[in-house]
Amino acid sequence: MTRVLVATAVPAEGDAVARAFGAAAGETGETRLPGGLILRHLPDDTGRRTREDGAGAAPDLLAAGVGPALAAASTATALTAAALAGTPYGLVVSAGIGGGFAPAAPVGSLVLADSITAADLGAETADGFLPVTELGFGVVTHRPPPALVRAAAEATGAAVGPVLTASTVTGTAARADLLRTRHPGALAEAMEGFGVAEAASAHGVPVLELRAVSNPVGPRDRAAWRIPEALAALTTAFERLAPVLRSWRP
Repeated sequence: MTRVLVATAVPAEGDAVARAFGAAAGETGETRLPGGLILRHLPDDTGRRTREDGAGAAPDLLAAGVGPALAAASTATALTAAALAGTPYGLVVSAGIGGGFAPAAPVGSLVLADSITAADLGAETADGFLPVTELGFGVVTHRPPPALVRAAAEATGAAVGPVLTASTVTGTAARADLLRTRHPGALAEAMEGFGVAEAASAHGVPVLELRAVSNPVGPRDRAAWRIPEALAALTTAFERLAPVLRSWRP
């Protein structure tokens, strides 16, 4: 059975995932990791908490923090601790709410990444933006396993396409248009996916990213945000995704 780590930005997103497995806040087992991180163990199908050796069927949850840098550091810490304990993870899922590019990803919908791209990792030049890969360094995109993405999309009904990671979320129409031009077909924007994917890649572990859309990418209009509805959609998504996670093998 593949041991799965779900990394969210904040605990509220983790709580939404936990509800899909019948666990409310405070009803999960915990392991404390370096740096003050807390790894939450969800109950399996029998109601027992997932054991630290990975024998349970439900994933572990990590509130990895906001932004790609902290998400990468936190996820790497959890992956390293598991590897050193002899119980490595076989899959990491970056999950949470995010912005959707209209009309392809409306508020309330789900998006699965077929590519996880750092939208602003590179250099601005007189000729335009150059991603870091064109500067000769690193990568800007990680690609989840296509078969897993297809199975997850069939189970959840999520749209499939590129999900962007940004250190500064979009707040203007001009920026949204720029991202559409720079990254054709992008469906969603969030702040952690690429960082989680970088940590997973360093450990040779596959990654998946799932986002519930809480707001449109563009001008910041908090009155248009639907965070409770997006968190509820995230719970429903993991209820449907659970059998896929249980059966998938790297």
